[in-house]
Amino acid sequence: MTTVAVIGCTHAGTFAATSILTEHPDWTVHVFERNGTLSFLSCGIALWVGDHVSDPKKMFYSSPEALAKAGATMHMRTDVTSVDPVGKTLTYRSLEGGADDADAPEETLAFDKLVVTTGSRPVIPPIPGIDSPHVLLCKNWDHAIAIKEKAKLAKSAVVIGSGYIGAEIAEQFSLTGVKTTLVDGLDRPLANNFDKSITDQVAAAFEEHGVTLALGQKVVEFRDNPDNTVTVVTEKGEYAAEMAILAVGFLPNTDLLKGKVDMLPNGAIIVDDYMQASVPNVYAAGDSATVFYNPTGKHDYIPLATNAVRQGLLVGRNIDKPTVKYMGTQATSAVQLYDLSLAASGLTKAGAERRGLTVNETELTEDYRPDFMLTTTPVTSILTWDQETRQVKGGQFCSKADISGAANVISMAIQAGFTIDQLANVDFLFQPNFDKPVYYVGAVAMKAAAEA
Repeated sequence: MTTVAVIGCTHAGTFAATSILTEHPDWTVHVFERNGTLSFLSCGIALWVGDHVSDPKKMFYSSPEALAKAGATMHMRTDVTSVDPVGKTLTYRSLEGGADDADAPEETLAFDKLVVTTGSRPVIPPIPGIDSPHVLLCKNWDHAIAIKEKAKLAKSAVVIGSGYIGAEIAEQFSLTGVKTTLVDGLDRPLANNFDKSITDQVAAAFEEHGVTLALGQKVVEFRDNPDNTVTVVTEKGEYAAEMAILAVGFLPNTDLLKGKVDMLPNGAIIVDDYMQASVPNVYAAGDSATVFYNPTGKHDYIPLATNAVRQGLLVGRNIDKPTVKYMGTQATSAVQLYDLSLAASGLTKAGAERRGLTVNETELTEDYRPDFMLTTTPVTSILTWDQETRQVKGGQFCSKADISGAANVISMAIQAGFTIDQLANVDFLFQPNFDKPVYYVGAVAMKAAAEA
């Protein structure tokens, strides 16, 4: 009888445990999770804050009971304290008495195979005052409840970090009457996701809705005030509010395996094409693991639920023997901010530069459907591509129309190794309700091919 230990159970852990039991129903699968819930879709926190969620319980797509019914032995509110991947044992203790309950007895489990799906943890910089009760994190269900409760009465907020999570929280606060300041060390909102011509549109939308943009400013202190507010002190100013939301990024939560398996410098466990780590019978997936980033052909760290789900499924397919190869990722994503739809896949020009690469960039702005329609609106399309190979490396889109599907088109083009010439000649549909005779993805590819 094969025994598997799965440590961590959000997206990758949930899908890994399910897929292992589907492929090997006679195996014993132990699942360890520090929280009392699993499978929480944290991308819904901002939507819940803005009252766009029908039922918060539906933000969970699985449960401990569902995994137990599938055959897993569940250890909820349990902390794995140590792991020996070579000796194939781990120790754990219950957290029911609280995380600081040092008297909780430790138990040991011997396993045949280990699955590390411990996910990520929020980056908490060592800033004076950051432990203020007014400074909230935005990652798990407990954080979501705290933000939701605070937002019911709060009239002001400072959001630190203007990536997807911070931008969405700031948007929803501003729409629900909360006076909002958005702080970031970079000089543009969503600067790591989109180029300036698109982020300029995002910045304008924030300002139109009363959000104060405090960009190009690093936070240096949090200071509690007698009136039950907190002042966020930056290099350039001070911003007082009833709450501050910290959303500055994530790091792999892999301290258990530090020094025991190969990792990237940030702690992401390096996995091969079959989700195997450097130690035999150890697998990793999701935010605790690397992804193979197709635009660069290298291992990278890109914490996205879509990556976690697909990697988790592959654990089950490959845990007995290498069977299904990982296809890699393009980090395809999208976000809705006010009436703007934004979507992207692959490298931006800045993203390429951060990785030591040079790409060409072609931009096109035109109406997304014919002018004879009663209404239409512009779409900004940006295509990045390699000058030598002419291969597509990334695409970004922004419009008041729903252009989210365009990112999926670019994702497939990158994964298939398409050149800008091939993308320009793809058979895209034309129907006046949806697009022009030349679909804007094809149009920007045509422009790139003409410029090359």
